[in-house]
Amino acid sequence: MSSNGTNATVISFVSGEKVDTTDEERTVENRDFAEIVRMAEAIVFASAEPVSERALAARLPEGADIPAAMAELQRIYSSRGVNLVRVAGAWAFRTAGDLAFLMSRDAVQQKKLSRAALEVLAIIAYHQPVTRAEIEEIRGVETSKGTLDTLLETEWVRMRGRRRTPGRPVTYGTTDSFLDHFALEEIRDLPGIEELKGAGLLSARMPANFSIPMPPTDPDELSDQEDPLTDVDLEELGLLTPRALDD
Repeated sequence: MSSNGTNATVISFVSGEKVDTTDEERTVENRDFAEIVRMAEAIVFASAEPVSERALAARLPEGADIPAAMAELQRIYSSRGVNLVRVAGAWAFRTAGDLAFLMSRDAVQQKKLSRAALEVLAIIAYHQPVTRAEIEEIRGVETSKGTLDTLLETEWVRMRGRRRTPGRPVTYGTTDSFLDHFALEEIRDLPGIEELKGAGLLSARMPANFSIPMPPTDPDELSDQEDPLTDVDLEELGLLTPRALDD
């Protein structure tokens, strides 16, 4: 009541109810995530080569959850005519496996590999890094230079380095193109003994002590027994044009 006796109206200032913005924030986050997925889709679609997550990180907004975005994109394309697949740790769009027959008419017919070339390719894939002499020891027969040249031309095999042994022989290994062609995410996805037996590629009467070596986790990393190829090595192997000497 005021001093003049009149009734005074007391206004109570009560703070309003706290506004719950959780749903609104979630909507914004979902919209931002969807945009990141769209951006990643565009980058991979436009690339002629598989795109690594490092390359995606360099082009997407800072802090983007790339593994989650790629998993969502992979889910979206899982039932479509093209699928998002991992190739050697990178991402690429490929024709769905059950629709590959539609592309057979337009596919470039590659030269059929000989039995010797297939044997050498298998040895390199499972035993890399491996030298020509080691390949011949495993096969039990001499391996012609033409066979290795054929595999190098397919770009499924590459020269890795030089073995730290007398003569410094060249070591061979597989490439990302090998993984891409055979739909392998990494080299360790190669079939094991049981899978090869199931496919009829190995006899069920294999020796008890028979085993298949486990390829290295990172086929690009040189082993302790390898030296990298230098420019001099590449010149000797005919892979680099010799530098002109100054007069």
